[in-house]
Amino acid sequence: MHPFLAFAEAKQPAIVATIRELARCESPSDQPQAVNRFVNLLADRLDGAINVKTLPGGRFGNHLRCEFKLPGAKPGAGKILVLAHSDTVWPMGTLAQMPLREEQGRLWGPGVLDMKSGIAFFLFAVHTLRMLEIPVRRGILFQVNSDEEVGSETSRHFTEEAARQSAIALLLEPGTGLKGKLKTARKGVGDYTLTVKGRASHAGIDYEAGASAVLELARQIPKIAAFTNLKQGITVNPGVIAGGTRTNVVAAEARVEVDIRIAKAKDAAALDKKFRSLRPVDRRCSLHVEGGLNRPPMERSPAIRSLFQTARTCAKELGVKLEESATGGGSDGNFTAALGVPTLDGLGGVGEGAHAANESILLDRIADRTALLAMLLSRL
Repeated sequence: MHPFLAFAEAKQPAIVATIRELARCESPSDQPQAVNRFVNLLADRLDGAINVKTLPGGRFGNHLRCEFKLPGAKPGAGKILVLAHSDTVWPMGTLAQMPLREEQGRLWGPGVLDMKSGIAFFLFAVHTLRMLEIPVRRGILFQVNSDEEVGSETSRHFTEEAARQSAIALLLEPGTGLKGKLKTARKGVGDYTLTVKGRASHAGIDYEAGASAVLELARQIPKIAAFTNLKQGITVNPGVIAGGTRTNVVAAEARVEVDIRIAKAKDAAALDKKFRSLRPVDRRCSLHVEGGLNRPPMERSPAIRSLFQTARTCAKELGVKLEESATGGGSDGNFTAALGVPTLDGLGGVGEGAHAANESILLDRIADRTALLAMLLSRL
């Protein structure tokens, strides 16, 4: 057995205990005080870290950044940036309805997959290198963002700043599916809001004087949905609509909120032009478009392919067959990849049910995942 794997297997009870500890500290995105409690808890667990500091998160919790300088790291080699996020989608008190439990070969509970297991794996990967006195090639920069689940509004600047200091980025997001496939491509993510301004009138007494924003919006939504091009990896989803005030009033205003996903950065400008080119059918109405792309796509570049091949070779030494995947979801790895930093995502927990009631990780994939991280940190 590979010594990294043997060490991780011996430490598995401690790794599970750490995941439980992190998951018990609930940290929903919209509760900055709760996120800060988690950040403080994590900071206390950063054995061997230097330059531990928090970064301001505005209306969200603080972000955390630190460095690990293990033996062998060369100052001019460029760092390995390891990215995680502290926030979850689960509201405070979820643990009362979804308690942590170990059953059927899994650890179940809110946040265990996305992504507190990944953070625990990283802590123990670094611990593996320290205890086995394994030299590394690069310094390690570890950043934990507090607002990833809600768009990385305040952390993006810090992520891009860290990426510019780094040669490689590793993401502790969960792997894809029960095989734990790594993520080598992600779609870019954005949103648009189309607001229609009409003319209000009494629907019974003065109907013809009105110009219905609701009717105009209904005409525009099929146009917007038609921007979808599945062959090009473009999806456009009108997801939320609102409008009008009362049934006896011709609506003066209505709006639709739209999610967009693109596989290629080059498609962003053309899609934006389509939104900006929308024109009203009823000329008495006006259209106002806001929004755009907020996460660039993580495209599968030759450098990312090469990085995955390195990971697959490491996994093979551990007796694990590693596969890659592409996903429509975004992560903070979108930002690092867009800056040209080779990025490997999905190195966290193996399981299913992220953001769902069946959120869980496979207990028998904890050790090999931790060992894989340790190998990558030592070899890249």
